[in-house]
Amino acid sequence: MPLCAIYCRVSTELQGCDLQLRELREYAERRGWQVAGEFVDKGVSGRRANRRALDMLMASARLRRFDTVLVWKLDRWGRSVVDSIRSIQELVSLGIRFIAVTQNIDTDESNPTSRFFLHVMSAFAEMEVSLMRERTIAGVRAARANGKTLGRPRRVFRRDEAIRLRNEGLSWRTIAKQLEVPVTTVVDACRCSEIAAPEAPIPGGKLRPKRKAA
Repeated sequence: MPLCAIYCRVSTELQGCDLQLRELREYAERRGWQVAGEFVDKGVSGRRANRRALDMLMASARLRRFDTVLVWKLDRWGRSVVDSIRSIQELVSLGIRFIAVTQNIDTDESNPTSRFFLHVMSAFAEMEVSLMRERTIAGVRAARANGKTLGRPRRVFRRDEAIRLRNEGLSWRTIAKQLEVPVTTVVDACRCSEIAAPEAPIPGGKLRPKRKAA
């Protein structure tokens, strides 16, 4: 008997999956399929790629524990075109059929529209990525035009004070604590200063060797 998995999702805890579950169970029963597992995500947005029940379903799919995945509608599977097509394509590559029962969406190879459906979904996924990239670039340009500083905030501290404390024999951790900055920031700043600083001359015309940081 063919095995199928049922996936349901609702966006809020107040919503229920009873309607979805009932219709999907009836769909499987009419075809004589045995339900190998029911995976339900409650109170989870469809735009989230990582969902507990969905992740469990995909893990079971990779172990070939069922032959078909049933969902009520495509948007119950996910609202991100990129993530949805990626996971559906993975199911197809594993030889697992994907069906959205109320929309006649079926990736069965015997279905003449399945290959067309996957190509259309892939095209929409590429378009979604391009639109997100354009929106990101436009947002960065607008922020710069408004004088906003992008990126991580700069750590401001007295570098000469850090070098003085280091010369007194204090550890990097102690110096960082006193100056209230991360240890790596202090170490990188002091070592850059040593590299950039010219070698000090000593009597006799020779150069004084630079002190190496421990």
